Amino acid sequence: MILSAQQLFSDDQAITATAISTNVIDLGVAGTPFGAVAALNQDVGKGAKIPILVQITEDFTHGTSADLTITVEASAASGLTSPVVLAEETIAFADLVAGKMMFNQVVPDGADLRYLGVRYTSSSGSFTGGKVTAGITMGNQTNITGA
Repeated sequence: MILSAQQLFSDDQAITATAISTNVIDLGVAGTPFGAVAALNQDVGKGAKIPILVQITEDFTHGTSADLTITVEASAASGLTSPVVLAEETIAFADLVAGKMMFNQVVPDGADLRYLGVRYTSSSGSFTGGKVTAGITMGNQTNITGA
């Protein structure tokens, strides 16, 4: 996979409690083209598929079983306040192992707000270990063989 520092949400981010990604991508403000009557509608999810990678890079540890919910969110504010959830997956504690990838691997339609980021939510308290890398990629490697 090809990753760019400008398109990373999390780079081996330690997840110990509910948190947003260390980086939130600013998609900018849709402007009005010269001679147009109105501003453009902004939705980066439309058109060609934009691959997104959310992958566990270090096994999660916790005193008790705690699931992790990962959401890709768009918001008008950089702190992802009042976000629109674009994609969501809950990963069971037993599956929070290095190499696990989130199933939804593209930015979906509806990403029409200025900021794009990821939120990590623990179902029960905090984790004592575990890291995640997330970002926009050129394509996601699946290591699936066969037709």
